Amino acid sequence: MSVERLSKHLAGQGLCSRREADRYIEQGLVRVNGEVVREAYYRVQPGDEVVLDAAARAHQDQRLTVLVNKPLGLVSGQPEPGHTSAVMLIEPDNYAGEGKAPRIVDRHTLAPAGRLDVNSTGLLVFTQDGRVARRLIGNQAAAIEKEYLVRIRGGADDTQIDKLRHGLVLDNRALKRARVTRLNDDQLRIVLVEGRYRQIRRMCELVGVQITALKRVRIGNVRLGRLPPGKWRLLGDGEQF
Repeated sequence: MSVERLSKHLAGQGLCSRREADRYIEQGLVRVNGEVVREAYYRVQPGDEVVLDAAARAHQDQRLTVLVNKPLGLVSGQPEPGHTSAVMLIEPDNYAGEGKAPRIVDRHTLAPAGRLDVNSTGLLVFTQDGRVARRLIGNQAAAIEKEYLVRIRGGADDTQIDKLRHGLVLDNRALKRARVTRLNDDQLRIVLVEGRYRQIRRMCELVGVQITALKRVRIGNVRLGRLPPGKWRLLGDGEQF
């Protein structure tokens, strides 16, 4: 470990987000080598023992992560003219998890951890937990697989599928290798380890494959499963991306 700022170190260990780390340090909830440190700019040295207080860990564990099956026509983030944000689905009547719907005081504290465009459906994650957000959209996101079912018109030949797997360039940058499987004449399964803007749609345009529907069914180890369109549930205690 190199010398680094304390808040960056806490975030890098997956204990919380940088913003949360700053707050915990200010509150005296972080110890370095047994001593409370209240200076966010404190530099952690190799071999230092950094501990997040139990109260801060408990606070993190209470933060919610919600899985939504986004239908067509909704946007992932802020509302746009003519379109509603998918966060508006997170209300008791749309709950499809186990037991009684949890009480969410302000659903706008749930931030989207990743995007789905207005014409795509499937698994969308909203979270209050900086650890989850960092895992899905931070530096660690490169290791997270995202699986999509892609309906196409006119099929895709072997040459087109090979190009989708490797060799394409978007925005002057080569794409990472993708896993592409032909399920039948009308459907592909595509697994990515990156999330460029409208990536699958743009990939298919480059090779002349016409998409009619796009659905995300998995992020990391978490699957959409049988969650109905327009419904939501909480990330389970045993689930990890």
